[in-house]
Amino acid sequence: MEGIDFDETFAPVARLESVRLLLAIACHLKFKLYQMDVKTAFLNGVLNEEVYVEQPKGFEDPHHPNDVFRLKKALYGLKQAPRAWYERLSSHLLGNGYVRGSIDKTLFVKRFKKDVLIAQVYVDDIVVGSTSDLHIQDFIHVMTSEFEMSLVGELNYFLGLQIKQSHDGIFVSQSKYAKNLVTKFGLEGAKSARTPMSTSAKIHRDLHGKSVDQTLYRSMIGSLLYLTASRPDISFSVGVCARFQSDPKESHLFAVKRIIKYVNGTSEFGLWYTYDTCVNLVGYSDADWAGCSDDRKSTSGGVFYVGNNLVAWHSKKQNSVSLSTAEAEYVATGSCCTQLFWMRQMLEDYGLAQSCFLIYCDNMSAIDISKNPVQHSRTKHIDIRHHFIRDLVEDKILSLEFVPSEKQLADILTKALDFQKHGTLRQSIGLCSID
Repeated sequence: MEGIDFDETFAPVARLESVRLLLAIACHLKFKLYQMDVKTAFLNGVLNEEVYVEQPKGFEDPHHPNDVFRLKKALYGLKQAPRAWYERLSSHLLGNGYVRGSIDKTLFVKRFKKDVLIAQVYVDDIVVGSTSDLHIQDFIHVMTSEFEMSLVGELNYFLGLQIKQSHDGIFVSQSKYAKNLVTKFGLEGAKSARTPMSTSAKIHRDLHGKSVDQTLYRSMIGSLLYLTASRPDISFSVGVCARFQSDPKESHLFAVKRIIKYVNGTSEFGLWYTYDTCVNLVGYSDADWAGCSDDRKSTSGGVFYVGNNLVAWHSKKQNSVSLSTAEAEYVATGSCCTQLFWMRQMLEDYGLAQSCFLIYCDNMSAIDISKNPVQHSRTKHIDIRHHFIRDLVEDKILSLEFVPSEKQLADILTKALDFQKHGTLRQSIGLCSID
């Protein structure tokens, strides 16, 4: 409505991390996932505001050509339509005994004596799974009694992710998208690169280089960013190249093409979620001190597991310049804590509460800072917002432990690696081909 919420967009969208977390939970509880689609979902929404639209072309009232229509129900293209649809769906499910997630409002859970049913909503797509097939049928009945549904069946394709469910795990990939990406930019005939980024050539601002087409460069970056939904091995290299979208040079374009050539040789790779797992929360935290040659800021990296399955990861340049490796690692660990804290709260919504989580760090100084509440000359400049790690350690919510650098899985998200190290870490985090 103009002046109230016309400029806002509402959409009940699940984060991709939530979808991957659901896959990990499905592996732990050993049940299959199914997919459902609501036909013309937005037309089910009931509006709470007064909304008026112009008369559609070809349907004008000849007696009142200047009048407008007042809508009673939502229409596609209306800003309020996604919210109206979500409110209709959630009120229907809540009325049938389902509980909405406290963190993720697109998650609905219904518990029985020994079983549980989980439904994750992405606008009009619903992924549902249960430890009992009877409860799946009950959910289908609940939905079809209120909405017109198209029952897709077993989950195998969702938001561009190809999902293969087998008797011992789930394989998630974007191989079709990866092949189309390589073809789109005309590099299908090029020789494949063994790693996404060179270890010898540092990517920097390159003020004296020759400028290239911004539209092409941004298109490449945008396409690769979506591929990182299942490919953590290219997250760091894509993130570095994405920093130069405002004024890309030939050196930057060369680096992006190398990533695409690497994708060309590894298009079949994806994440393997094994049934041999549990729900323990584990994270690996790492930082590349002063890794950016332009502003000397560090890069934080982290990988996050539920049991043996990789659920989330991040590779991000830190906001401030760190004065020591310890500070860079300490700030990176703080970022990891926030991610694991979110995952811990999500598991509570699933009914799988975890009392604590574990983070592996390869810097003893950062671990000592977290356990020592005393401020001294080497820590007093660290922003106070990072010190919540100490509270978590004191409350025994967080356990921070040392891991040798050669076993630091988050290395793949903070720096360029040689072929042997990159291949070893890629396999260690669960990235492989279906074979």
